[in-house]
Amino acid sequence: MSRNSYSAGISEPYAEALMSLAQAHDLVDRFGEDTKFLLSVLQDSQELQQFLGSPIVEAEAKKQVVRRVVGDQIHPYTLNFLMLLVERRRILFLTGICQHYQATLRKLNRTVLAEVISTVELTEAQQQTVIARVQQMSGAEQVELQRRIDPELIGGVLIKVGSQVLDASIRGQLRRITYSLMNSAG
Repeated sequence: MSRNSYSAGISEPYAEALMSLAQAHDLVDRFGEDTKFLLSVLQDSQELQQFLGSPIVEAEAKKQVVRRVVGDQIHPYTLNFLMLLVERRRILFLTGICQHYQATLRKLNRTVLAEVISTVELTEAQQQTVIARVQQMSGAEQVELQRRIDPELIGGVLIKVGSQVLDASIRGQLRRITYSLMNSAG
């Protein structure tokens, strides 16, 4: 079993349990905000990830750090869930759990995640244009943009929605022109 499938096998049931709790208490969107916040905190701190994943660190120490890091920024139920993860030695799967919760929330809300790669930060108008294009492509009611800057694109934008890719970058256009010229010459 690969590490990713092992991780998913542990992360998914916990994320689904969190979703069930959220639905039972009408806190689905609130827990969505909490999991997004937790993903942001984990992404910003490699040290925190290593600390939480360390088998050497005692559970009580992990709980204290988690309480200190999240403070009162998450719902008490989410905090209790984190304490449960620490007790069951599953806190190292927190990123996967939060990602799976977010994916489930997107399905529930008929929202798609679109990764947008550009050379510069997009303006609000450009983001709205991308959202409209993704809605047209996918038929989704809502679109969540995950933006990333890549100076190697030269210009334009690359949009990924699931397995679909819309390449409106200059690098992509140059690649298509080269391909076209090579096929017409042969």
